[in-house]
Amino acid sequence: MNAFEFKPKLFSTLKNYSKASFSADVMAGIIVGIVALPLAIAFGIASGVSPEKGIITAIVAGLFVSLFGGSRVQIGGPTGAFIVIVYGIIQQYGESGLMIATLMAGVFLILLGIFHLGTIIKYIPYPIIVGFTSGIALTIFTTQIKDLFGLTIDKVPGDFISKWGVYIANFHTIDWWSTLVGVLSIFIIAITPKFSKKIPGSLIAIVLMTVMVFLLKKYAGIDSIATIGDRFNINSELPEVAVPGITWETIQSLISPAITIAILGAIESLLSATVADGIIGDKHNSNQELIGQGIANLVSPLVGGIPATGAIARTMTNINNGGRTPIAGIIHAIMLLLIFLFLMPLAQYIPMACLAGVLVIVSYNMSEWRSFKALMRNPKSDVGVLLVTFLLTVIFDLTIAIEVGLLIACLLFMRRMAESTQISVITDDLDPNKESDIELHEEHLVIPEKVEVYEINGPYFFGIANKFEEEMIRLGDRPKVRIIRMRKVPFIDSTGIHNLTNLCRMSQKEKITIVLSGVNDKVHATLEKAGFYELLGKENICSNINEALEKARELVKQ
Repeated sequence: MNAFEFKPKLFSTLKNYSKASFSADVMAGIIVGIVALPLAIAFGIASGVSPEKGIITAIVAGLFVSLFGGSRVQIGGPTGAFIVIVYGIIQQYGESGLMIATLMAGVFLILLGIFHLGTIIKYIPYPIIVGFTSGIALTIFTTQIKDLFGLTIDKVPGDFISKWGVYIANFHTIDWWSTLVGVLSIFIIAITPKFSKKIPGSLIAIVLMTVMVFLLKKYAGIDSIATIGDRFNINSELPEVAVPGITWETIQSLISPAITIAILGAIESLLSATVADGIIGDKHNSNQELIGQGIANLVSPLVGGIPATGAIARTMTNINNGGRTPIAGIIHAIMLLLIFLFLMPLAQYIPMACLAGVLVIVSYNMSEWRSFKALMRNPKSDVGVLLVTFLLTVIFDLTIAIEVGLLIACLLFMRRMAESTQISVITDDLDPNKESDIELHEEHLVIPEKVEVYEINGPYFFGIANKFEEEMIRLGDRPKVRIIRMRKVPFIDSTGIHNLTNLCRMSQKEKITIVLSGVNDKVHATLEKAGFYELLGKENICSNINEALEKARELVKQ
């Protein structure tokens, strides 16, 4: 492993930076800042914290991801994916628990980057990603039903099934004015892209619905529509840095949600960076990106923020509006800071039903229902992983879903690998024209009497190791020499070595000699390091089948 080099993308992009690039980045940053505003407020409230904490998170994450990340165009901030996990942590551990879990997640992300584990994230199976993303989308949608329809409910339960039970039982309390605001907000956001690509529909909906509700309250006397100001005291003062009291017991209790935040943040940020690469023709540094995400999540909770990651929608907005360097992300953070300092009090007039409409659209875009539908036509094992991850995310929580989904995926992978490795017994002649490790000038090679030739085609690892012994037992023969062809074995693990060692010892007791043929350099080095050749003898390791058969003839004569 090469030593990690701290090389934020910002440093390399500034080398040939121009006035034209700066102008493009400033314009993109301003637009992205405006786009991020309603989302940051909505994500903050939906996560169970005050609206200003959503904006603070967007400011901090936007700044530090751009300063220290590994992508030219990544925009960091709170995202819909974190709503479920953040809300759950606050319910169980309080905001202090969330702060500590986010700090721990920041450390984990930095360590992932330092130890070059950024590329490993891409090996998480696609059905798991779609499963938990779709599950999060359905959960977000579920959490918005109360505000969308203005239902009168004192306390909404935490779990999915109980939520819907309470909604159904209390649906007669529906407020039709709130419902109208919510439905109009969804309609405005849905149709805006047909008329404007620059101005986000969520911002238009919030401005129009806020004005409409203000007028309805002032001139029509309609006070049933809840606003942010009815639920929260808006504070536009910059927060003070606060370090939580951390104990070993707290770390132990929060290790699982912290790992979930780190994994989710790593997956989402690297997916966003990868998508961005395809559009701008660049290549991000995945390990540096995780370092940047980690630093952002270390700083965010210290100033009252929540977990953050790379936001795909805002990153795409940045690209579409001309942003090509991290300067755009820094400008976006500055824009949000100015709004926070001078316009935050106006947020108290935003209707809760309108924010619910914004999050309904967010959940729809997150649902990936087309990908979900397409995966349902895949092999049953993939469908099983998809459905299990989806249902666990919805019914239980994201932590359990990711853990169980990864476990099932790993087990299925092992089974597929084991099935892909074939063990065959060659009983007839060997044709040089069909064999890659036979000298072509040879005629058909005849396998001598009292000699058996076994071919292993695939990795010799713990999933296949016992298969070889089973094949031996099935044949039940007692030849004098067993040739094991390993020319198609790319690697061997500890279980494979243990199995091969037992086979040699068992064969020695039965007066049978084992000869290996066609062992590649990597497998050869592994066997030698493990001390296997002391048992077998280097003279019984042959480079190709010609040598192996010649060696077998000598042993049979003896």
